[in-house]
Amino acid sequence: MALEESSKNYYWTREEERKLIEFWRQGVRNPEILADRLGRKLEGVKKKLSRLGLVVEPEKGGGPTTTELEMPEELPSVEEALKLLVAAMEALQKPGLSRAEVSRLRSIIQAVRTYKELLADYMDYRGVEARLIELTAKYEKLPENQKKRE
Repeated sequence: MALEESSKNYYWTREEERKLIEFWRQGVRNPEILADRLGRKLEGVKKKLSRLGLVVEPEKGGGPTTTELEMPEELPSVEEALKLLVAAMEALQKPGLSRAEVSRLRSIIQAVRTYKELLADYMDYRGVEARLIELTAKYEKLPENQKKRE
């Protein structure tokens, strides 16, 4: 029995791993909350998360950023931006989010809003409308031009 108790402290069952991953997918990213929910030690949860490739971002810090920005070939459509917005809004509703995750999701929401506004400016609706009127006028003259050729 002593062996069972000591092994329980060190070894994770498949069920415990499954629960950990499920909590993670539900948005519970705080190792302290995970440890409490699973009845495990904090350090054990952190190690298991690391071994599973689930990285815990630090709550505080101000170190240098290492994110490199990749320029997209094409701009995302408004529909794609709105889908990202909805996904971030839905993720915010999940219980147990860390402050860092809430901050990240709010940043995504603000970025989508800004993108939508800038995209509208970029597309210049008045310019598109003027071009459409010009093309419509040319289209209407097609039958006249065809009669002249005959």
